[in-house]
Amino acid sequence: MGDLVVVPWAVSCGGCPHCKLGLTSRCSCAGETYQSGYGFGKALGDWGGMVSDRLRVPHAEHMLVAVPAGLDPMAIASASDNIPDGWRAVAPHLDRRPGASVLVVGGSAASVGLYAAGIAVAKAAGRVDYVDYDRQRLEIAAALGANPIELPGKNAASWFRRQAPHRCGEYPITVDASSTLEGLRFAIRSLAPGGTCTGVGYYFKKDAGLPLMQMYANSSTLHIGISHPRAHLPEILQLIASKRFRPELVTSLQANWDDAHHAFLERTAKVVVGRAAAYSTEPSAKRTT
Repeated sequence: MGDLVVVPWAVSCGGCPHCKLGLTSRCSCAGETYQSGYGFGKALGDWGGMVSDRLRVPHAEHMLVAVPAGLDPMAIASASDNIPDGWRAVAPHLDRRPGASVLVVGGSAASVGLYAAGIAVAKAAGRVDYVDYDRQRLEIAAALGANPIELPGKNAASWFRRQAPHRCGEYPITVDASSTLEGLRFAIRSLAPGGTCTGVGYYFKKDAGLPLMQMYANSSTLHIGISHPRAHLPEILQLIASKRFRPELVTSLQANWDDAHHAFLERTAKVVVGRAAAYSTEPSAKRTT
């Protein structure tokens, strides 16, 4: 009773074959829906979530991850979802290739790309370049220790085509958080031989037009899929506790719990809501940079 814990967005049992492989968001025992999770309504099962005072947490001994002493709950509010999404795109690859350079293409998956950049810096990547058109996100990337590169406007398809290497790039690790095919292709073309690109957004078009011959020649790896927070949370919380990675820098709007329905409509990098006492004595929402 009274423990401070993180509840991963996806329901998992910890004991099925998928969970044992670390694929905790594809647990085969979590429910009847295609995936089971919080905050998506009936589509992912009747678990509640998003902004709720009560949650059903099955397999609680496995699901709940204790928060290390001293961590601010508001700072780690995205540890259940977006921070692990950024983690899986860079951390395992940097463990295999210490000191490698990282490219992050920012955009639609706003906070995920920024978390990826911050984690890459914290994991001692050789260089972390962050590409985006949004000034706010570029400033946050710089605060996290990444090198911000500004795109010439939101519709940067021609820039991506002009700048993309057509033989091989210089980055062993790239991340596409733009959710655009142009951004994804740029991230793939920017890979060094043997490199890995992770797409963390949604791609709805059937015709992707990926540079398969270049990928073949460079032995490139493309990974697209959901994150599996429960598998990585202990490592993530340890990194945050070390102070090398400060996820609170990504938060651009902190809002009172009662104002959540307005706050989530804001077009900003990252919204975090909580009881006012958790972060401020002010009753209204406040912005941070």
